Amino acid sequence: MLSDDDLARLRDRFRDADYTVDRILELVGSSAHAALGRNNTTPALRALRGVDDPAATLARLWPLQSTVGTDELDRALPGLTGPLLAAGILEADQDRVRARIDLRPYASDEALRQAQGSGAAQDSGNYWIFSDLTPGLDGPMTPVAPDFVLGVSPASMTLAELTIRRPVSSALDLGTGCGVQSLHLARHAQRVVATDINTRALALARASMGLNGIETVEIREGSLYEPVGEEAYDLIVTNPPYVMSPPGSADLRLTYREAGLVADDLVRQVVVDGARHLNPGGTLQVLGNWAQLRGQDWQDRLAEWVRTTGCDAHILRRETLDAFEYIEIWLADAGLVGDPGYREAYETWCDYFDQLGIESVGMGWFSVTKAGRVTPAVTIEDWPHPVEQPIGAAWAARIDAVDLNTRLSDAEVLATRWKLAPDVSQETVGRPGAEDPEAIVFRQQRGLRRAVRVDTALAGVLGACDGDLTLQQIVVAVAGILEVDADRLAAETLDGVRPLIVDNLLTT
Repeated sequence: MLSDDDLARLRDRFRDADYTVDRILELVGSSAHAALGRNNTTPALRALRGVDDPAATLARLWPLQSTVGTDELDRALPGLTGPLLAAGILEADQDRVRARIDLRPYASDEALRQAQGSGAAQDSGNYWIFSDLTPGLDGPMTPVAPDFVLGVSPASMTLAELTIRRPVSSALDLGTGCGVQSLHLARHAQRVVATDINTRALALARASMGLNGIETVEIREGSLYEPVGEEAYDLIVTNPPYVMSPPGSADLRLTYREAGLVADDLVRQVVVDGARHLNPGGTLQVLGNWAQLRGQDWQDRLAEWVRTTGCDAHILRRETLDAFEYIEIWLADAGLVGDPGYREAYETWCDYFDQLGIESVGMGWFSVTKAGRVTPAVTIEDWPHPVEQPIGAAWAARIDAVDLNTRLSDAEVLATRWKLAPDVSQETVGRPGAEDPEAIVFRQQRGLRRAVRVDTALAGVLGACDGDLTLQQIVVAVAGILEVDADRLAAETLDGVRPLIVDNLLTT
């Protein structure tokens, strides 16, 4: 890899060339940029045809994986062509060069917003990330090497959007891959440890940290939590290699996506063992999938996982795939579509799933918090609905709300001056001219965007929650209007209000 001095010079050249996501989008246009996301380079190459600009040269070389002239590259990155060739990042063919390692810009809305408020001259919120070249550009997916290092993917972006971004003393990026999560964590964690079992991934992640001038990330090699021993962290994030592939040769296993454990035992270990590596109040956030077995409720199965941790947990199932859909996705990801061995591989996966009783696969998000309660608060729910992204702030607010709701007695809930959250709207549904609505719904516009159906009495109570009166005072007033018993309405209101506190429809 490049020396520290060469990485620093490369960073300066990238900044001078404005080699950023926004600049490439400006050069190629939104439609061509979207086509690149579908692994089609032709529209972007057409847009860059004849464009003599350093950022255009770098875009051709790396994101578009095209060749560029040596003289073009020397103009874009003066003095760096030689070191890039010597490091094996590029290769030469007469007077043309092509990439052997991907090196492309990356930015997130969260990072850009933080950078705008940081006041630091060098903090633009733009990064550059080393990874392996994208397979299957402009053609069918091709098989990749077992130690292939995946770049920024939809899954890694989802995890970044899911992560709570509060300042913490320590964070663990478990299974760092190309290092994208560590780049984010370094913005709000004083110390970050990044681990992976893939030696090539660690080398590329280390280079990404050096290229971006990040010195607070420590790289360690090893499987799961072995590299951290007995250490504990305030925040752990991971998108582990959760693919449930049949057993086979370790030499053929794709390290970035599968670990060789039976079914979903890797995800179970990540969750259960991760809880033991949390500081008090710390949170583990996991993007993963799990087996849904014949004759067993999936929620009961995951509840047993988190029960052993003694921690609070919130698990959302975002998607369900039947066994065949799941198998087809990952066979395609491995580049086996059209391969002579495709049918045999499909049969092997089917036999494996039948043997284990897997009828479908759940995919979703885990949040586990070491709250230290005698009775942990655990919620496991199906939530395929659209949510606000990034969702990390909503996760953090919910952890606080669970804590508040657990601490407050019924009397204290009634004595509190609650406010309906500003993003909550009320909807009524009914036939035209009817005296009463058929349904009243309070709907969040942010976060998980929950919609809660309530009765007339609770709707009247919630509608008056503006912070002026206590909940008890409102209940008494509504009971008088409806001519019902105030104590009975108070008990019913508590049952309806507590879930709304937890889900942040009501705030103090």
